[in-house]
Amino acid sequence: MSRRGSLAAAAIVLAVALSACGQGTPQQQAAPPPPAVTVENPVKRMVTDSDEYVGRFVAIDSVELRARVSGYLDKVHFTDGQLVKEGDLLFTIDRRPFQYIMEQARANLALARANLAYAEADLERGQALVKDKTITEQTFQQRMQAKRTAEAQVAANEALLRQAELDHHFSEIRAPVSGRIGDRRVSPGNLVIGGAAGGASATLLATIVSYDPIRFEFTMDESSYLRYERNAMKGTDVASRGSGIPVSLKLIDEKDFSSRGQMDFIDNTIDRSSGTIRGRAVFRNLNGIFTPGMFGRIQVTGSAPYEALLVPDAAIGTEQVRKFVLVVGPDNVVAQRFVTLGQLVDGMRVIKDGLTAADRVIVNGLMRARPGQKVTPQQNGVQAPQARAAGSAEAKN
Repeated sequence: MSRRGSLAAAAIVLAVALSACGQGTPQQQAAPPPPAVTVENPVKRMVTDSDEYVGRFVAIDSVELRARVSGYLDKVHFTDGQLVKEGDLLFTIDRRPFQYIMEQARANLALARANLAYAEADLERGQALVKDKTITEQTFQQRMQAKRTAEAQVAANEALLRQAELDHHFSEIRAPVSGRIGDRRVSPGNLVIGGAAGGASATLLATIVSYDPIRFEFTMDESSYLRYERNAMKGTDVASRGSGIPVSLKLIDEKDFSSRGQMDFIDNTIDRSSGTIRGRAVFRNLNGIFTPGMFGRIQVTGSAPYEALLVPDAAIGTEQVRKFVLVVGPDNVVAQRFVTLGQLVDGMRVIKDGLTAADRVIVNGLMRARPGQKVTPQQNGVQAPQARAAGSAEAKN
């Protein structure tokens, strides 16, 4: 009997538990609210398109100092790498041989002038004698020939003296331009070989490059060149052959285009192999940091000012090769808009096509939004009016 009672009690407890489970079944859970995203309207701003190119600095003046006369190098008058001014004395070749040649040329010239004076006086006497028939006509002609010969000897010796003076002057090598000189290639005591007009056979002594102002050379593609020229034809000259077009530049370790310069030249032919044309700008180099051969990036104005729509660059998405933004429609449903991008201006991306000023672009919460999905848009941290209205209608329903 006790076993039966125990089984009956267990059955009653089980029935009560099952009844409690049936009564405690929870109701269906409510759907989660639409995700919140931050939206902004595109910003209107006057902008100017800019093109960027990579190039190198080149010196306006670059001179190889070569000897024009031969001799032993006597002195070096500069320190390697220093700044020099036009006319500064840099090298001296032993001047004594040139001094002696110059003195000899002066003596020969004095002798020739003395011979000329004697020939002139002899001819003058002969003019009176030939009238009196004291001398023959042949003798008179010989005296005239002697005078002409003496005149030629004077002219020849004058030329020899000028050449000797020039060689003597060339024994001092001075800076032809102002700039920074490199290291000396020859030490004093070495024989320096001169060349005609400082030709390639002459000994290279040093090099000088100007540093302020300095040029920056780069190449642009043919389509950009055509765009610049067509803008010039329309009267909106931005980077054509006309000089004075402002440009900006930054070095490889700089973030901003802080250096200002201007265009001064565009080449007259397009390179057949690369389809590019060479452009050139000029910059001041007051602190001397720009060095010939140094790389840089130049920014050239590419259009006249125009009003554009800008959105934060973080709002731009990529789908393969196309760019898009997510916008929220009047019904708070996300839509995808493919856009054409322009340049970056202060962290904002220029949108050339695909958006209107009234579009609400998602700028925060992109990972929570999908095309066709309903969202709760907020502007500057406040729920957008369209979202509040939609929420109120859902509450009434």
